[in-house]
Amino acid sequence: MDIEKIKEHIDDVLVETNFPTLGEKKIGKVRDIYIAEDHITLISTDRHTSFDRKIAEVPFKGEVLNQISLFWFDKTKDIIQNHVISAPDPNVVIVKKCKVIPIEMVVRGYITGSTNTSLWTLYKDGQRDFGNFVLEDEIKKNQKLDAPVLTPTTKSDEHDRPITPKEIVAEGIMAQELWDEMADKALKIFTRGQEVALTKGLILVDTKYEFGLDENGKLILIDEIHTPDSSRYWKANTYEERFSKGEEPEYFDKEFLRLWFKENCDPYKDKVLPKAPPELVAELSRRYIEIYETITGKPFKHDFSQTTLERITKNLAKI
Repeated sequence: MDIEKIKEHIDDVLVETNFPTLGEKKIGKVRDIYIAEDHITLISTDRHTSFDRKIAEVPFKGEVLNQISLFWFDKTKDIIQNHVISAPDPNVVIVKKCKVIPIEMVVRGYITGSTNTSLWTLYKDGQRDFGNFVLEDEIKKNQKLDAPVLTPTTKSDEHDRPITPKEIVAEGIMAQELWDEMADKALKIFTRGQEVALTKGLILVDTKYEFGLDENGKLILIDEIHTPDSSRYWKANTYEERFSKGEEPEYFDKEFLRLWFKENCDPYKDKVLPKAPPELVAELSRRYIEIYETITGKPFKHDFSQTTLERITKNLAKI
């Protein structure tokens, strides 16, 4: 979809939903969550968050994220069962209820990042032992690791904290046997993701997974998988040359909108934020669509005959 078409529909965004018959409503950063007795309905909106707050609404974002997750859930269902029951609408997925495991499984295939907790920052500052793996000296930024590594964190509404497998078991979060299974599945899903991504010209750099236990106590993959919001992708065909020159890889960049807010306000302290420039929002939408088309190999098709909310309402009424 070209950027002019996106600009025409810049205001056709799904900001929030209200479907009381679906169950108890909870609001996540991007998704509206409806909890019924035996299932959960997840509706992906077009909300775009940063600085722990909403900064924009990006056309088609919810649709893209939901469809990418469904693509990857299908590609990995032979490795582990997932929570998907059905997808009655491009923005909607109905999923199984389960007991959520309060650990995010962060898997990294490369050493990179710029935040205080990123693998590269910790390594650059001298850390070599990460609890369940030890890195050698002389590794460069953005280098591929000998094998993917796990850097789990606690799952919290405030701030996630890094935690080692030994601490996870010692703190009684889960038994060693469950950790071993979860670690094994996470690495296998990531390996599959890297293999499929490479056929699309992409490197899956790192990602995070969430797991739960179903009604029989069996491990199940939940939440989202390999979306551009939960994963880092680089372009494969230029990686080696850029790495050898010490240049940053080509990547799917959402940072430009975040930087605009940092330059034009204090997004952590200002009560009211300025409105995001429509041209930047349209460009971000275009990039989401581009990565959807690259990953799935399908053209992005959106029904322009009605609003997203109208379409969702009609599709949910058919259930």
